[in-house]
Amino acid sequence: MKKLIIPKDYQNLLSREATEGAIKFIKDEFQNVLASKLGLSRVTAPMLVIGGTGINDDLNGVEKPVSFPVYSLGNTNVEVVQSLAKWKRLKLAQLNGERVMGIYADMNALRPDEELGNLHSVYVDQWDWEKVISAEERNLDKLKDTVRKIYEAIRINEEDVSKQITGLKSFLPKSIKFIHAEELRKKYPNHSPRERENLITREYRAVFVIGIGYKLSDGKPHDGRAPDYDDWSTPTENGNRGLNGDILVWNPVLEQAFEISSMGIRVNKDSLLEQLKITGTEERKELLFHRKLLNDELPLTMGGGIGQSRLCMLYLRKAHIGEVQACVWPKEMREECEKNNIKLL
Repeated sequence: MKKLIIPKDYQNLLSREATEGAIKFIKDEFQNVLASKLGLSRVTAPMLVIGGTGINDDLNGVEKPVSFPVYSLGNTNVEVVQSLAKWKRLKLAQLNGERVMGIYADMNALRPDEELGNLHSVYVDQWDWEKVISAEERNLDKLKDTVRKIYEAIRINEEDVSKQITGLKSFLPKSIKFIHAEELRKKYPNHSPRERENLITREYRAVFVIGIGYKLSDGKPHDGRAPDYDDWSTPTENGNRGLNGDILVWNPVLEQAFEISSMGIRVNKDSLLEQLKITGTEERKELLFHRKLLNDELPLTMGGGIGQSRLCMLYLRKAHIGEVQACVWPKEMREECEKNNIKLL
């Protein structure tokens, strides 16, 4: 369990009942704005995928999914999804005949390896989206243009929420700052990646950190990424690598950088092979998803996930993710929250 952050003089602005109503408003409105900005069609998300196919996501490359055998499938092992990054690509290939170029799904997932705290729970809810792109669009300009559209959707939703709820005022800046993880390391050479994120986000209030997964000049990546969905190894500008990143905003309640989205241009054949080699996971080439990609059976795409509970936390000035989603928490965490006016659902 992570150390619980208790904001000084924390004031819970909404009752549990009012919070539930606000959550519904945020979720109903945001997905419509996002779909409009990116040109997406809604699809139904799976809760389970067949194990051993490479379809489920490894996130940072080490997290293990919840899995169990299903009797009616001959005790075949199935896994609860951790995200839909690779599943969405398969879905777009399936929809190719219907000329669907972009999709989003209301995803619910379990991540049992999460270290529980203010920002993390076992249960994950997010809007997972994916768009078909051309080979010529696999570049930083396309990535940045899409980030701007997503950030604009976040700002529009924040303004709508502020108009609906007395006492809330919009605070997100009009534009988002772009910086590569290597530039960030050079800017703050004596700080850890998390400290760098806090420093840059405190300054600009909204930041997209590019290039997460490949080793920086100090020999360490900014953060981990699995090798088979985001492209973090392709050379870009100034000798840097990576066509992916995270959207961070400054959280005024917790006074720290706050990740809203992880996203990027997805691997093509070349970057998949390189990233499997770098991570020592070349055996994955034999899995169903990876074979399809290497055999040119999947479209080139970009995509990501946007945290639903994270947005609700941010907009409603909540100190703990358990104030906007029902989940399980250690007894001592519940007791400490109750003492400090943090009302877990």
